Amino acid sequence: MALDSGDTAWVLASTAMVMLMTPGVGLFYGGLVRSKTVVSMIGLSFLAFALASVQWIVFGYSLAFGPDIGGIIGGLDFLGLSGVGIESAPLAATIPHLLYMAFQLVFAAVTLAILTSAVAERIKLSSFIVLALLWTTLVYDPLAHWVWAGGWLAKLGALDFAGGTVVHISSGFSALALAIVIGRRTGFGSYVMEPHNIPMSMIGAGLLWFGWFGFNAGSALTAGGLAASAFVVTNTSAAAGALAWLAASWMKGKPSALGMVSGGIAGLVAITPAAGYVDAVSSLIIGAAAGVLCYTALLFRVSRGLDESLDAWAVHGMGGLWGAIATGIFASPAVNAYSGLLYGDVGQFVAQVLAAAVSVVYAFGVTYLLARAVDSVMGLRVSEDEEYVGLDIATHGEKAYA
Repeated sequence: MALDSGDTAWVLASTAMVMLMTPGVGLFYGGLVRSKTVVSMIGLSFLAFALASVQWIVFGYSLAFGPDIGGIIGGLDFLGLSGVGIESAPLAATIPHLLYMAFQLVFAAVTLAILTSAVAERIKLSSFIVLALLWTTLVYDPLAHWVWAGGWLAKLGALDFAGGTVVHISSGFSALALAIVIGRRTGFGSYVMEPHNIPMSMIGAGLLWFGWFGFNAGSALTAGGLAASAFVVTNTSAAAGALAWLAASWMKGKPSALGMVSGGIAGLVAITPAAGYVDAVSSLIIGAAAGVLCYTALLFRVSRGLDESLDAWAVHGMGGLWGAIATGIFASPAVNAYSGLLYGDVGQFVAQVLAAAVSVVYAFGVTYLLARAVDSVMGLRVSEDEEYVGLDIATHGEKAYA
């Protein structure tokens, strides 16, 4: 099949939109931390993008999307982008291989940025760099291969249109493991650590909502009807999630503006694996359920005293888990060539549950081991004095505000 200029233009635009999500994560997280660590928090997202970009070019893309080896990992055929040129991509015949590689690169980068939630205000920069490279190589790349590049979960029939398992379950449950290993911030639970700039977080959420159209609709890899359907259900689920979280927080007190945008992100997360398989009505249900589920997960996290306070686990982990399972429930043959439980295919539902469970266990387990290893060799945390001063000054020698 020949390259198509319309498909190429759409995926180019989608790649740029998804890239914008990484600084969007930085702004969202930056507003949620204290003013003495906002430069550090936003900086971690930019650092994640740079690290993932280099790793992906050198060997990450080859491990994730190289020729399948036993369903477990890709071969080394594409090391240093060897053989990756302007010809048709093996998995997307109407766009250049280089463009397909770049589109997948920005997914890897934003996934790593989401993981920074777990280490807010207390990670050593050197330790983050080492952990980030290990995590992208040993967690993200294998999961991407299993689901998107002919690996064993794909052969099992598991569906993940744009990253419910690969991006959101992996980053969310990895954040949970990493938060357990690194421990609470000094003073956590003894005094309130309030977000220092909620408008900044809302701007970040707006950038994420915008970028998500490239994330989901771009994953159609063509400028056609499937992209249009994914675009509509993405927006619908986000809106339903925002309203559901707003209502849930209102029932417990004040209607939270931060909660509303968090619910929007929850709806975006949940629709991600299902975006190319479900219709608009189903996306309303998926998004609304995600808003309530992720808000409940946040309350559970707070009740347990766990300092994963930017809530990658509650929003991305639990939202991605629900979205992966919901794909097996609501997938409609009127949208794509797959049927979920509601349309009589029990096997598809079972495949989704199994893929979600495997992703949870693998991401959590490997991340826990990697974090323990880095902590034992280098130490994950800054000193208590550095944490007290704040990482903006202690690590970067810079201040966000005069």
